[in-house]
Amino acid sequence: MRLGLLMAVPALVVPVAPGPAALLGEQPVDSFFRQGRDLRYAQRWYEASQAYRNLLREFPNSSRAADARYWLASSLEQDQRWDEAAEAYTEFLAKHPDQRLLGKEARLNRVRCWGIRQWDSPAAAAGLAQALSDEREEVRLAAALQLAKRRDARAVPVLQAGLRVDVSSEACRLALQSMGIQPQSAGPTQGRFLVIRVKERGKAEVLTVRLALGLARAVGGYLSDEQLRQAKTKGVDMERLMDQALNAPKGTELFSLDDTKSNVTVTVE
Repeated sequence: MRLGLLMAVPALVVPVAPGPAALLGEQPVDSFFRQGRDLRYAQRWYEASQAYRNLLREFPNSSRAADARYWLASSLEQDQRWDEAAEAYTEFLAKHPDQRLLGKEARLNRVRCWGIRQWDSPAAAAGLAQALSDEREEVRLAAALQLAKRRDARAVPVLQAGLRVDVSSEACRLALQSMGIQPQSAGPTQGRFLVIRVKERGKAEVLTVRLALGLARAVGGYLSDEQLRQAKTKGVDMERLMDQALNAPKGTELFSLDDTKSNVTVTVE
């Protein structure tokens, strides 16, 4: 009897082997995030969304919160829970306005969810209408193309403007025609260019580059990091440079920026 008891004692004190997370020193918040990621990779969307919800409930202010909110919304979208996904994207945008890249994707994905639900959900239709005035051109165009499926006249001005954008002109033209509306000619964009002049310090010659208005965003590629910071400080909106050029008379200097190496001016001609 005593021997049996002594043999049983070691079984009571044998330590439990730590799991992979403990072995690696993984924090609980990282464990939740890894679980959500692995479930997404396995296309187990519902379970992934639950993992991200658990993370946000337990660690709402962690450094993982922004990514978790975005991937929660994405998992809901993949699971075709369109209304929940749109709400989750809205929450992400409200709580993390500094997330520039993910913010752009969240806005576009939300428009897609609203587009699917616009026939059945007044909130989705209202969301698309509001997105027509979004600061990002691609979001405005995405919303207009969705509303065009219902022949919503509110989309027409954005679609007409989209005819001037190389990447969207054909889609906008087809959407207008499907609504029974004649696409307007490019008009003021014809024969109009953005002219970039780069003058390097200590050199007499000036580099001159002419860009079609549809390529207005490429202007940023000619600016240094310091000049890009100046542009932001001066209120130069690189995203809407084409709109500014369309509304400015020929010969207008849109902006001029300096750094220690060069001066860059951009003019409508």
